[in-house]
Amino acid sequence: MFRTALRNVLAHKARLLMTVLAVMLGVAFVSGTLVFADTLSNAFRNQSAKSYDDVAVAITSYANPDDAKAEPGLSPKTLDKIAAVDGVTAAYGRVDGFAGVADPDGKLIGVGWSNKGSNFAPGKDGKDPAYTFTDGSGPVKDDQIALDKESAAKGEYQVGDRVRVATNGPVKEYTLSGVFTTEDGAVNAGGSLVLFDTAVAQKQYLKPGYFASATVTAAPGANDAKILDAVKPLLPEAAEAKTGQALADEQAEQIEQGLGSLKQVLLGFAGIALFVGIFLISNTFTMLVAQRTKEIALMRAVGASRRQITRSVLAEAAVVGLVASVIGFVLGVGLAVGLRSGMAAFGMKIPDGPLILSVTPVIAAISVGVLITMFAAWLPGRRAAKIPPVAAMSSVHAVATTKSLVLRNSLGAAVTALGAAGIVLGASSGGDTGRMYIAAGAFFALVGVIILIPLLSRPVIALVRPLLVGPFGVAGKLAGQNAVRNPRRTGATASALAIGLTLVTGLSVLGATVGTAIDKMTTDNIKADYMVSMANSGYLDQSALTALEKAKGVTAVSPQQSAYFQLGDEDFVSASAVTPGDIEQVLNVDVVSGNIDALAKGQIAIAEKTAKNKGWKPGDSLPVTFNDEKKATLTVGAVFKDSEFLSPVLVDAKVVNPHEVQPSIQQIFVNVDGGESAANEKVLTDALGDNPAITVMDQQDIRNEFGGVINTMLNIMYGLLAMALIIAVLGVVNTLAMSVFERQQEIGMLRAIGLDRRRVKRMVRLEAVVISVFGAVIGIGLGSFLGWAIGETIADQIPGYALVLPWDRIGIFLVLAGLVGVLASLWPARNAARLNMLNAIKAE
Repeated sequence: MFRTALRNVLAHKARLLMTVLAVMLGVAFVSGTLVFADTLSNAFRNQSAKSYDDVAVAITSYANPDDAKAEPGLSPKTLDKIAAVDGVTAAYGRVDGFAGVADPDGKLIGVGWSNKGSNFAPGKDGKDPAYTFTDGSGPVKDDQIALDKESAAKGEYQVGDRVRVATNGPVKEYTLSGVFTTEDGAVNAGGSLVLFDTAVAQKQYLKPGYFASATVTAAPGANDAKILDAVKPLLPEAAEAKTGQALADEQAEQIEQGLGSLKQVLLGFAGIALFVGIFLISNTFTMLVAQRTKEIALMRAVGASRRQITRSVLAEAAVVGLVASVIGFVLGVGLAVGLRSGMAAFGMKIPDGPLILSVTPVIAAISVGVLITMFAAWLPGRRAAKIPPVAAMSSVHAVATTKSLVLRNSLGAAVTALGAAGIVLGASSGGDTGRMYIAAGAFFALVGVIILIPLLSRPVIALVRPLLVGPFGVAGKLAGQNAVRNPRRTGATASALAIGLTLVTGLSVLGATVGTAIDKMTTDNIKADYMVSMANSGYLDQSALTALEKAKGVTAVSPQQSAYFQLGDEDFVSASAVTPGDIEQVLNVDVVSGNIDALAKGQIAIAEKTAKNKGWKPGDSLPVTFNDEKKATLTVGAVFKDSEFLSPVLVDAKVVNPHEVQPSIQQIFVNVDGGESAANEKVLTDALGDNPAITVMDQQDIRNEFGGVINTMLNIMYGLLAMALIIAVLGVVNTLAMSVFERQQEIGMLRAIGLDRRRVKRMVRLEAVVISVFGAVIGIGLGSFLGWAIGETIADQIPGYALVLPWDRIGIFLVLAGLVGVLASLWPARNAARLNMLNAIKAE
């Protein structure tokens, strides 16, 4: 029987090729994910370990630089004491923060959030062990900087060039003193690293004479643990010390956790692809069994048992699965290499390191491929075993009994109802619990619909039949009849497409709904022509606000400045420090009671919910304690409706600034005479000193800033789900090929009585379109239901949330489904049209 299985594998190469492709794609996704994660994990671990190679002890200060009563960090005196510890060769003080480098066109080099500035800390030999200079040397003067090698290359800078650098203040020009290589995480994340002279860095990022951290190097043979024990007593209260090895281990663990989430997401999509592949594999083996009905019946007649027949089919599946797994693993390795290159192309630099091929991906690939294939082939194998010997007299496979169809439909209805109930329960429950109910309900609903699809195929396809007969005549009528001739096979094929489109549509509905709500929230609340912010999402310097206030044509400008102070008998409250008179011109401040003009008198405005909870109203006087512990009394001048862009308390920036060491300006909103225009944007950019670290966004940019993430995530999800849809297309090809095989005599007769080749092709193509669109309709319906349910669980977190059905995308999905049918039918339609009429008519 095993020899028979091997012979059958080789005898149906074209059919089995599609099964191999389905398994291969799924296995490639699984193995590629595992290899990619292992490679990244190894590369980052090695980089982490390398960055601490020369570090015996690392010290970090957690002191508050704004606390006037305590030291803001590590003092030179402390570092001198540490350097004097037995076994220590040197202690290097570090201080860092944001620094953005402009390229020759004035654009920011790097990705904003990972653009870093630090200090060059030379030892007695004039070298800093953290950096290896490939050209020039470290900065030792106020007007000098050094750049990492990649940033220097991107900016086409050479030693001696003048380089524009921005922190959170005005842009300054420095002379490039050197170019270096480093294992710093900021550079490896695609950012940039600027080294300043120590005094300059301290002034910019902390306070003169103090460091935020330090690294300690040890003499050869010194014990790091003993040095750590000796260093700890020398540290100020708000500082912590660890060995370099301990920090490297901690970073390695954090890397594992971070990559674990990515691995789970990718494996989830691989699972979806394999689940869709089950339908294709099952269809393929059903087709092969149908083609060998006579052969199997003869084997039964000469003594083969049912168990042997089933084993033969499973052995065939095992061989196919093994071949597909091996090819899939090789393809997965290529996918891992491609993912690594793709991340680099998006500016996410991956540390250098070898491709890691461990045992786990190999075992996982072969196990998943073989087991999935055998599982999908089990039911066709079981059906094959039931073929009676008398079937040797006919090539017609026994049709399903009425009893089996009734049982299937009853089971499907019950499972679907259970799933729908779980989804509705989850939507009404909300929160994490509700989403758990929806996940369980979605699984049962999807399984139930898959079971019911054969029953649904007849009435749904019957609705579109009139649309086929009118324009396409006989070919259209025959296509509609053929699509429901074998409901089980049609259902299995449609199920593959339905699963993919359920997920795609659910994501689209959720994304469109959330995106619309966020967009509406943005347009309803922001009236400003422009919003100014830092590229790294940090705080803007007060000088930026002053520059914009003086810019030509500016009619209103207000900061969105974070402030915290104790109000009344309550804990610290969050406040927005703004410019009175301008804030209502750039943001929508909907006053409920009182007058917003009271802000200009030094009074405050309270959000409606906060005022209601605390019992505050206009005219109330509230004691306040500021950050510097100075006390005052503020009067409530107005109550306004809650806004996502404003804190619960509004106050004039002039009231809080005297009590702040450095104003925390998150954004600045600006109105300009004449509104948005390229000229006005240039005026604002010039006023800010053409600072590459500051972004000036118009209304559309603002909407993209808040809602663009949704579209980016959707596009990523679509790309990951594309694998499942490709497998679904192969399923349509398989079904049509099987349909053509079963109808050889019929097609021969149709050709004999005058149906030309063109109309035969049209018949097969229309059948494919009908099956594909049927699957798409089921998937779109179920996906919309799921999108609504998940949206209900987050509706209370998003103001103005309302269900939005993206009809444009749904229309695209239906058109693409039809196109999938046309493409999938090319090969089967060509074969059908080329059938020899006489051979087809006499075929048994």
